[in-house]
Amino acid sequence: MSDWTSVPLSELTAAPATYGVVQPGTHTPAGAPMLRVNNFDGRSLDLSDVMRIATDVEAKYERTRLRPGDVLITIVGTVGRVAIVPDDLSGWNIARAIALVRPKAPELSRWIAYVLKSPHAQHQLGVAANTTVQTTINLKDLRTLQVPLPHEDTRKDICDVLGALDDRIENLRKSTETLDAIADTLFRSLFVDFNCTPPHAMQESEVGLIPVGWTVRPLDSVADFLNGLALQKFPPESESDYLPVIKIAQLRAGNTECADKASSRLKPEYIVADGDVLFSWSGSLEVVIWTGGAGALNQHLFKVTSDQVPKWFYYFATRQHLPEFRAIAAGKATTMGHIQRGHLTAAKVVVPPPDVITGCNATMAALLDHMIENAVRVRTLSKMRDALLPRLVSGRLRRHE
Repeated sequence: MSDWTSVPLSELTAAPATYGVVQPGTHTPAGAPMLRVNNFDGRSLDLSDVMRIATDVEAKYERTRLRPGDVLITIVGTVGRVAIVPDDLSGWNIARAIALVRPKAPELSRWIAYVLKSPHAQHQLGVAANTTVQTTINLKDLRTLQVPLPHEDTRKDICDVLGALDDRIENLRKSTETLDAIADTLFRSLFVDFNCTPPHAMQESEVGLIPVGWTVRPLDSVADFLNGLALQKFPPESESDYLPVIKIAQLRAGNTECADKASSRLKPEYIVADGDVLFSWSGSLEVVIWTGGAGALNQHLFKVTSDQVPKWFYYFATRQHLPEFRAIAAGKATTMGHIQRGHLTAAKVVVPPPDVITGCNATMAALLDHMIENAVRVRTLSKMRDALLPRLVSGRLRRHE
């Protein structure tokens, strides 16, 4: 836009963009927390697996010790993922594969982050990436990146619009996490620990004491586990008529961005829809409720269904066994970690009488439905934000328009 200027990123930072800890050493349980690339989960930070390093090692990198409002961008491997440091990560540090961008003023944080996320900036940084070994963004290219700079009031208006969407997305994600924790706790209490059953109403079984009248069954007798297809054998009919292929990468990301394409003429059971339960049984073992839109079920993924118990029961029952499934997969040192169908049979589920499930269904189903609704809203809002972001930060769309 004619009334906008453009400056190198370095003019908006308190110090030159730099990277973090080069040789962190081994994980130290009582050490200082450090963010790695794997903590950048698409559009947010995933803190479920945080590495801690020795405090004497971290002390050598005081320059990258995090402050609220710092902007982070991944620069090695999976490059271009951006996050703003929240208050509760103050004092943490970052790995070598992450660059720290410290704005001169707090009000610049969101603007810089949105510009770095924009397709234009991502393209510039991607073109400059050195891919001789693995994709890398050079710090010089990051520091010299041209950042559009409209008037402060315009920047604030744009950040308010995009920020409102981001805040709503984050609130929905947190709400979903809370609902999931509540549902998981209820399931474990009622159907694993049997906290609501008095001692005199318990009986011996192959898995220990269980409520009288309940039965122990193999997991694969409670639910059906449909393995996906080798979808390279089912190419799309055309560039406009296809289904995105849901592989383990899409399962973990929760979306089908950059997915391969497959035929849309698959048998209905191999087509995935929002709300389906998917279980990756090879590589990275995960059990999730899919909310990334319609797609095709690839091999190494199970689509889990049942005509015997509700979705919430087989979802949480399968998830309860995930730690032991992961341990089995981790023990396969000579091959890619995976489980076999025999492990589904060996996994036991304590199944209550139908009236017990019916009595719990209203509460558990409502929690699960709310989780799915939240996740679909997140997807819708994310698409809206992603469509608006490049147009707003480039000046092609004004707020009053």
